[in-house]
Amino acid sequence: MAKHLGKWLISGPPVLYLIVFFVIPTCIMVLASFRYAGEYGGLAPVLLHDASGAHLNLTLESYQEFFSDFIYSWLFIKTLVYALVTTFCCLLMAYPLALLIARSASKYRDLLVLLVILPFWSNFLIRIYAWMILLGPQSAFSAALNGFLGIFGVGPVRLLFTPFAVVLCLIYVQLPFMVLPLYANLEKHDPALLDAAQDLGANAWQRFWRVTFPLSLPGIYAGVALVFVPVLGIFAVPDILGGTRGIMIGNLIKQEFLEARDWPFGSALSIMLTIGAMIIVGGAALFAGRRRSGDV
Repeated sequence: MAKHLGKWLISGPPVLYLIVFFVIPTCIMVLASFRYAGEYGGLAPVLLHDASGAHLNLTLESYQEFFSDFIYSWLFIKTLVYALVTTFCCLLMAYPLALLIARSASKYRDLLVLLVILPFWSNFLIRIYAWMILLGPQSAFSAALNGFLGIFGVGPVRLLFTPFAVVLCLIYVQLPFMVLPLYANLEKHDPALLDAAQDLGANAWQRFWRVTFPLSLPGIYAGVALVFVPVLGIFAVPDILGGTRGIMIGNLIKQEFLEARDWPFGSALSIMLTIGAMIIVGGAALFAGRRRSGDV
């Protein structure tokens, strides 16, 4: 009895948290996606009463609209490309940084980790608006870049309100979420394994590719999940830095809820985004499991 009680005391709060803040809101969104929009926004009543009695006031119009217009599929593909590029760039930048921190002297590690998480000490929106200043047409960075391009006869380029600005800021925002799980994994590696590989004649590249990289895969998977999934639904960065050219699916969902007040269609977009993210993450997890078991 005490064993079962202890198990519930440990697992109960996380399960309750997921039910209250994920399962129930998701069920509400699913139901909302099948309802009609109200005359003045919001949701129409789910039950209608007439001479024949009460009946459900549900529809598939939101999903029909989504699948009937290619622009929504294109926006999903565009968002997926942004998320993949951001994740890949974060991985390329975070891996050597995490490896450097993990192999640094212990007296410097805490300071280096502190520098990684230091951006979290300032407000998220303030950091995004700071990038507006850095990428603005009158900024020193833009002037230096255009001056350099002018040497080769390339005309001035616009940095702000472009896809480049969106991806650059997404990388900046998400980079710590890739560094931290990688560092947590790399820091636990036994140096004796590298010494043994060196004694067996492996060079530096072989030691990394045959020993360090396979052992760091759990950290890579965790970092990729922490970066890729949030980027799919983010809307603040493209809203502020992207303009009309950098819009992502998160911006459309926000517009449907707050501006168009078409809650059923916004809910349908959210459900489709959730399903897409679950399929991608589930496929990646399946591939990772098969790789660990040696099937791939």
